[in-house]
Amino acid sequence: MASFRREKHVPLGGPDGGNGGRGGDVLVRAQANLHALKHLRFRQRFVAANGSPGQQSLRKGRDGKPVTIHVPLGTVVYDIDTGQLLGDLVTPDDVVTVADGGHGGSGNARFKSSRFQAPDIALRGESGSKRNLRLELEMLADIGLVGAPNAGKSSLLTLISSARPKVAPYPFTTLEPVLGTVEAGDTTFVVADLPGLIEGASTGVGLGDQFLRHARRSRVLIHIVDGSGLERRPLEALDAINHELNSYGAGLGSRPQVVAFNKIDLAESRELWPAFAATCRERDSTPVAISAATGEGLPVLIEQALIRLAGAPMPERPSSGQPAVITPKPLHDEPRLFHREDGAFVVRDPSLERLVSRLDLGSNDAVDYLQRRLDRSGVTVRLENAGAQTGDTVVIGELEFEWEPEGT
Repeated sequence: MASFRREKHVPLGGPDGGNGGRGGDVLVRAQANLHALKHLRFRQRFVAANGSPGQQSLRKGRDGKPVTIHVPLGTVVYDIDTGQLLGDLVTPDDVVTVADGGHGGSGNARFKSSRFQAPDIALRGESGSKRNLRLELEMLADIGLVGAPNAGKSSLLTLISSARPKVAPYPFTTLEPVLGTVEAGDTTFVVADLPGLIEGASTGVGLGDQFLRHARRSRVLIHIVDGSGLERRPLEALDAINHELNSYGAGLGSRPQVVAFNKIDLAESRELWPAFAATCRERDSTPVAISAATGEGLPVLIEQALIRLAGAPMPERPSSGQPAVITPKPLHDEPRLFHREDGAFVVRDPSLERLVSRLDLGSNDAVDYLQRRLDRSGVTVRLENAGAQTGDTVVIGELEFEWEPEGT
């Protein structure tokens, strides 16, 4: 604000315009009671509030209120345009600022000096930053259940935890991960029922790449195989899913794994079990025969999972495929001057471009202030040396004006 102190006993008071408030930031914050990103499906644009204008008596304007985007734990935040990883939010109240509010404007009191005692000039606030985001949810679970569709993952999670995922005798019943908490004696761990995987999942077939993303946080995998052999031989199913885990990367192929041979209550499964178990042991893998229908073998399965969980390292945190490259600024930036074909002179200087975007050049004081900045930055001398004449067009940012050398 540009204003002057005017009181009954202070007829010639000085400038007292206060600065404007800063614009609000846009934040992304992890919240424990959220489990999906569905609430962002129909609201995808977030704008923080503007700062308030400065007031008389040197009163500063209020800062704009920030806007917070609440997301589940395990959300990874990327900049779409650069691929830069902005944040990996894994604990409650983890927060990352994804767009900064602009600086507030300057009141005319800021420009007072011994030579400039009554400045009628104020600067507008700067625009805030903008950013396009990609949010990816990677479920936070100690153990991930993987396997082909209809292998019995959801039925198993229902038995060993209080979770109640959809269970049906047809493939792809589970389309979103489901978390369940398992209590084993004094130990408690979290298990994620991941959607079924098919061949080509690592390249996106059947949304497999999106499903596999949720397994990256799991320290141990329980690989459930349909032991009945009605749809596919158990060893073929095991190898097919392991191939997709290896192809996806992110360390999933080397993640500690427990093989659960499901449906051992069926005669077909009992017939195939000995050969399957022998092959797994040859590969240094310990299989466990279970039945998600009757509960047979579940204590042994949980025991084996806990053994592997005790020695499993924490998985690597996600990283950006295109890390941000920070180019150091030169110690002394000099304005660049170009002479266009139409005869206009173009000045390239970020600080001057920001200044002219914030100045209200309707007052003589503002024009004088801009002239002094041009003098101090060396632009005036460079224009004169380049042959600028009275009436030539000079362009700085979005401002175009006619050049008039001092003294004319």
